[in-house]
Amino acid sequence: MLQVVSEEQGTSASEATLTAHRPPERPKGPGGWRQVEALPVGLFASVMGLTGLSIAWTLAHTRYGVPLWPGKTIGLLACAAFVALAAGYAAKAAIAAPAVKAEFRHPIAGNLFGTPLISLLLLPIPLAPLSLPLARLLWIVGALGMTLFAWWVVTRWLSDRQQAAHATPAWIVPVVGLLDIPLALPVLGLPPMPAVMVFALAVGLFFAVPLFTLILSRLMFEAPLPAALQPALLILVAPFAVGFSAYVATTGTVDLFAEALFVVALFLLAVLLPKLARFGRSCPFRVSWWGVSFPLAAASVAALRIATAQPGPAIDILALGLLTLATAVIGWLLARTLVGLARGELRTLAQ
Repeated sequence: MLQVVSEEQGTSASEATLTAHRPPERPKGPGGWRQVEALPVGLFASVMGLTGLSIAWTLAHTRYGVPLWPGKTIGLLACAAFVALAAGYAAKAAIAAPAVKAEFRHPIAGNLFGTPLISLLLLPIPLAPLSLPLARLLWIVGALGMTLFAWWVVTRWLSDRQQAAHATPAWIVPVVGLLDIPLALPVLGLPPMPAVMVFALAVGLFFAVPLFTLILSRLMFEAPLPAALQPALLILVAPFAVGFSAYVATTGTVDLFAEALFVVALFLLAVLLPKLARFGRSCPFRVSWWGVSFPLAAASVAALRIATAQPGPAIDILALGLLTLATAVIGWLLARTLVGLARGELRTLAQ
């Protein structure tokens, strides 16, 4: 790493660059419905995390015979969260359109507009048993929207010179989000779509490698991420954990390549979890902490899929451990967020 003086200068420069591109902050105000003016689009990551946890509990029911109601209940909670967030962000667009426009143009936060689209790709999985037509409609909208958004983001990247300070884990969301397209297809009862599944898998994995390299290089050779972005580090696990599930959904088998994807995800999780645990004790809660939810749920889902395909004591212990961890973390995030909303703290939690 750099020397102390250089690191401090680098940190100042990095934070100055990020601050220059942040949407204009509004003065703090009272709680109530006006809180939606501060609603960040990245909070849709909560829907992704809850949906992933619902899928994990459903897989645990298949593998271990645990009750089915936790998976169904969490799935319904994810649907309710999506409806509430969609209504809230629509209200924000109506009363604070400049803030929405600034967030969309932000070189980091703008990538998180992929989170509602990914939510549309994941929600059909718990919704399919309840309303297959609605699940199919959401998936079609999500698949088209995710593809167009990924195309637009890559076009923007290649059209303008990018800054190294902006290479954060949020960059993974727009393009690697394509990996979520194949996940719901097995439960939707649609005609076979091998070309769509291969397209999503190939583009998602192809871009995961250079993006991961760019972000890792920025983390290693530049100033540390600002405090508000530190929880997003766990997003680095998602391309490999979700890539595993997308690969299995596309090929229908857990082969050596699938196992390799899972092992990489597991290794990154082992590297990042202690770092985030230390950070959690020294940093106040922000809604950006929801960035850890979906990667944890995706890792749990991947472990449960392997445990189902290749049962054994070691993988069973690992799968149950990851399920317990994901449930505890997401449960805490949900409780803390709801308490903050009830107290009118959204403006503070969204900083």
